[in-house]
Amino acid sequence: MKMSDGGRVVIPAEIRQSLGLKEGDAVLFELRDGEVIITTRAARLKRAQALFQQFVPPGSPSIADELIAERRAAAERGD
Repeated sequence: MKMSDGGRVVIPAEIRQSLGLKEGDAVLFELRDGEVIITTRAARLKRAQALFQQFVPPGSPSIADELIAERRAAAERGD
């Protein structure tokens, strides 16, 4: 690939297809150890979820479900 005016670079079709990118989609760039990493928001979210799952023991209750239950109980009490 060659960089054009204004620093524009075309992402090759095979990479766009592999990432599931379509025209208008946002991509994220990260500079890591002198290399540029291109990802999608969905890929970043999936990586973050996997990272957090390392700290959740199997069979643990959902934190979101616990929060919803607490909020509903507070609403019933009139808090």
